[in-house]
Amino acid sequence: MNIVITGGAGFLGTLLIQHFLSEADHGKLDLNEIVSFDLAAARVSDPRVRSVVGEITDRETVLQAITGETDAVIHLAAVLSGGSEADFDSALSVNIDGTRCLLEAVRHTRSAKGAHPARFVFTSSLAVFGGSLPQVMPEYWATQPDSTYGATKSIGELLVNEYGRKGFVDARICRLPTISVRPGKPNSAASSFASGIIREPLNGVPSEVPVPHDTRMWLASPQVAVRNLGRALLVEGSKLGSWRVMNLPGICVTVGEMLDSLERVAGSETRKLVSDKPDESIAAIVTSWPGNFDVSRVEALGFERDRDFDSMVQQYQDDFLS
Repeated sequence: MNIVITGGAGFLGTLLIQHFLSEADHGKLDLNEIVSFDLAAARVSDPRVRSVVGEITDRETVLQAITGETDAVIHLAAVLSGGSEADFDSALSVNIDGTRCLLEAVRHTRSAKGAHPARFVFTSSLAVFGGSLPQVMPEYWATQPDSTYGATKSIGELLVNEYGRKGFVDARICRLPTISVRPGKPNSAASSFASGIIREPLNGVPSEVPVPHDTRMWLASPQVAVRNLGRALLVEGSKLGSWRVMNLPGICVTVGEMLDSLERVAGSETRKLVSDKPDESIAAIVTSWPGNFDVSRVEALGFERDRDFDSMVQQYQDDFLS
């Protein structure tokens, strides 16, 4: 299998590359090449990994990454929620035009070769929802985004599903939970604090909570998110039906419960490093997202969720601090 991963040099992209290499090493995946397509070279050094550096909106660069030999594309690259709200034009260019550029490349390179449609995994977001929401989101619920990021992701979902309906790609659309706990520095996502309020204190650095403590979050660990994206790539498309959108599993916790987990795992002194600093712009975005989902359909397809947030904090310590 030849796989292209946009955003392959980022945190999640790097973990995904490592996951596929490991699966191949253990005989679980017939892997030929992974192409990391990003603004920087891949952080994984392996003869099976090739880097293409450039913009997903540039057709010539896209065609260096996507060829008639491409079997699958996992599209992670995006301008995130906070960045999208700050730069509307960039959000539309990357998140909509870039997605269509990738879809067109897959469509035409595969058809020119006379090959079956490549699998196209589009990472979407719970930010596609907004307005008045139920306590538990059902499998099918109309999108009503309250942010530029959510709007571009909702448009992307429709585009990818339509390319799938037309037979141009084998579409799989994954609405990712908020990922916590991410290592490294904060990113431009409005939900970046969901990692920061755990990561920074565990590293002895103060952190601030910008939202009310009763804000519900739909969370997945990086490890579970990566395994679920791998599952999305390999699951038989016939099992997904005509509407290829999946709400990936997460756990529902409030921000206050996250801080309780931090204290249980790391102690009261670590918890004291977190203080409140309300930010209305961040709260307006984050509180518009649903905090719980019915994911029984995708769990029946083999997708998984984390056990609880205590274990997610512990896993961050074990994987990134030890």
